[in-house]
Amino acid sequence: MSEYVDVAIEDGRVLRAYVATPSRGSGPGIVLLHEVWGLTDAIRQHADLLAEEGYVVVVPDLYWRVAPSAEPGDDAAAPQQQSDLYRSLDIDRSVGDVVRIVQYLRARPEHVGKVAAVGYCMGGLLAVLTAARTRIDCGVSFYPLDLDRHLQELMEISIPFGLHLAGDDEHSSEAAQAAVAAAADGHDSVSVDIYEGARHLFANPQQPGYDVRATDLGFARMIELLRATMGPHYDLNALWDEHLRLEFETKDAGATLTTMVSEPYVNHIPTMTGGTGFELLARFYKYHFVDHNPEQRVIPISRTVGPTRVVDEFVACLTHDREIPWLLPGVAPTGKYVEIPIVSVVGFRGDKLHHEHIYWDQASLLVQLGLLGTDLPVAGVEVARKALDETLPSNELMAADWASSEGLPIPSRSPSPPSADSASSRSAKPARRH
Repeated sequence: MSEYVDVAIEDGRVLRAYVATPSRGSGPGIVLLHEVWGLTDAIRQHADLLAEEGYVVVVPDLYWRVAPSAEPGDDAAAPQQQSDLYRSLDIDRSVGDVVRIVQYLRARPEHVGKVAAVGYCMGGLLAVLTAARTRIDCGVSFYPLDLDRHLQELMEISIPFGLHLAGDDEHSSEAAQAAVAAAADGHDSVSVDIYEGARHLFANPQQPGYDVRATDLGFARMIELLRATMGPHYDLNALWDEHLRLEFETKDAGATLTTMVSEPYVNHIPTMTGGTGFELLARFYKYHFVDHNPEQRVIPISRTVGPTRVVDEFVACLTHDREIPWLLPGVAPTGKYVEIPIVSVVGFRGDKLHHEHIYWDQASLLVQLGLLGTDLPVAGVEVARKALDETLPSNELMAADWASSEGLPIPSRSPSPPSADSASSRSAKPARRH
């Protein structure tokens, strides 16, 4: 659910804001601070995504004093105009406006628990200053403008804070970037991620510098910090199990889709089958998946559960007694029994499944079916058996090369060589580079 609201700030004047609330009705709060472009479609869509993650999100129009957004969502303003608007802002008064929005957010009936400030570009700077000067619970800043002018306040932050820098930020000199990274390096409360090759505004899909890889990784890092500091927490293990039950036991395509976000995607990596978006995925599940799977036995190997992802490793044992379009498209039933090691990387948005990336060894499967010759460097069922039992022999496919090292000296363990930063007194928590 989303709406526009007017928030009283001072002298009867009001600030317009966009509010997005989670489907569950309540949650921790986020004040989302926009880029120089203002209260645009992009920032509102971002608020909606954070609401899907379980947060009550308020996006204030930070330009309300100098140029209130008469048409929120108009992204056509010239870059120079937006730069002039930013330069006309009184940053200290804008931080005061954020404080008032925090108070407003805490008073909303949907808000439960803690509050974070999350900002991008101009808003990224305000998120840093809000974290340093006020009483919020955590914060996140992406490619903040002019942060090198506020290094002392950056170092004064005492709450969990994530700083995400563009490696090729055209609005921040190399010296400025180095000064920011050095100030944050080793700070117990501030983590730094630097996205090599990424430009300013890399998280805005409406801008030329949009980088989907950096955006996705930065978003995941942000959610990890928000979850750890203020929740909400979901049982992703149970949610994944329920999704699997609906897929393989009840074989109900419609019920399976209710466990997913409104526009999910699934990609079976070796065969590139699945679908992106509700309509394609619903079609795939109904007509090409749930009713095309033979009975199978699943042997778990491992399952890793993080703040937003589940990585599930297992061996699927089945008989190829029917055509299985997603697994073996166009291959007639062979009647052969196979064992397939599979890894599923499952992303969640809040308590709904957002995507699945599913990997398996297609060559091993084809060998087991007699469809691929063993004169190639591939193995059959041995691949699954080795995944289940690490004591089985290694290096048999490279036997000749392996034999060449027989009897040669074995290197001993030695200390890792020192890194370039190891001599620095600020190396306790170095920036992560991606």
